[in-house]
Amino acid sequence: MTVIIIEDEKPAARRLNRMLAVLGIEVEQMLHSVEESLNWLQNNKHPDLIFLDIQLSDGLSFEIFEEIEVKSAIIFTTAYDEYALKAFKLNSIDYLLKPLDEDELKFAIDMFKVKQPKQTNVQVDIDAIRKLLINPVDRKFKKRLTIKIGQHIKIVNIDTIECFYSENKSTYIHTLENRNYLLDNSLEDWQEQLDPEKFFRVNRTFIVYINSIKDIIAFSNSRLKLILNSHTEIEIIVSRERVKDFKKWIN
Repeated sequence: MTVIIIEDEKPAARRLNRMLAVLGIEVEQMLHSVEESLNWLQNNKHPDLIFLDIQLSDGLSFEIFEEIEVKSAIIFTTAYDEYALKAFKLNSIDYLLKPLDEDELKFAIDMFKVKQPKQTNVQVDIDAIRKLLINPVDRKFKKRLTIKIGQHIKIVNIDTIECFYSENKSTYIHTLENRNYLLDNSLEDWQEQLDPEKFFRVNRTFIVYINSIKDIIAFSNSRLKLILNSHTEIEIIVSRERVKDFKKWIN
């Protein structure tokens, strides 16, 4: 059995590694971020089993599934409540709640060995799971944001933003005024604050506002190309794994 751990908290990753060693399981690799995991999975044979934390240092681990077809069974290791995680029990996916329990870990491994699924692409409804991870009562989406420009503070209404995007490890917005503004928070932080009926994460780099889409063009490899009303600096492509959810979103 080949196993990797994806966990941004290195002490937690080392503890899980030791727990697996007691069960006679050798961990092939320990990874600590979305970016690092994508690089590794794109250049190595996918393991039989991945232990995967939900919240990584540079975003939610679901983004891995948005970019590549993962052909491994998944066991999430997370502190999120059990009710929300019932959504993960699909395909070859299971979960363990933190702090990890030795008996529960052994049971999960034994169940995996019994099932021993063949390698197939993991299918995850990412938007549905994101919604489950947030208490609907507590959800308050951003209506405006403030940007410091020199000695001035500019108020920007959310509905005047065409897109949020990341470039050179920085996050920006592009507005209907055809202006770009640098933001303090990451794209992942903003995604959690935006109304999912109005904004959609089309790939790792862009979140677009539905009213800003001027045209949708069929693109290579079953992807879609978006033309916005004023943003023309960077090509916006809906990743192949996001196309199905995108089509649902625009309908």
